Amino acid sequence: MSRFLVSLFIGLALGVLVGLYLGWVQFPVQYIDSPAGALARSYKDQYTVMIAAGFAQDGDVAGAVERLRVLGVENIPAYVLEVTERYITNSQNVADIRLLVQLYEGLAGRVTPLMEPYRQVRLP
Repeated sequence: MSRFLVSLFIGLALGVLVGLYLGWVQFPVQYIDSPAGALARSYKDQYTVMIAAGFAQDGDVAGAVERLRVLGVENIPAYVLEVTERYITNSQNVADIRLLVQLYEGLAGRVTPLMEPYRQVRLP
């Protein structure tokens, strides 16, 4: 029994050592400058919310459009509309929805009926 346990322990230790060598030395992960358009949809959505938060602070439409271009989207207002309506439909964070609605209104100059309850009216 003890010979079996010693053999098992040695086998596990050798397996871990070989795995570490192969994973870190022989075949390490190679990071390549991947484009932002290759991100998963959830990460693109989070990036869009961050851009919307920046837009809420500075109101720079051209800057927001330039930052969203990195995602490789051709029609940016339509993309922001899609993300905003998906957030509303899936009952995401209300603060994020308000930021997205504000960004869409800045880009398109209007809001859809679905966005109307989340619209923040600015006083002059």
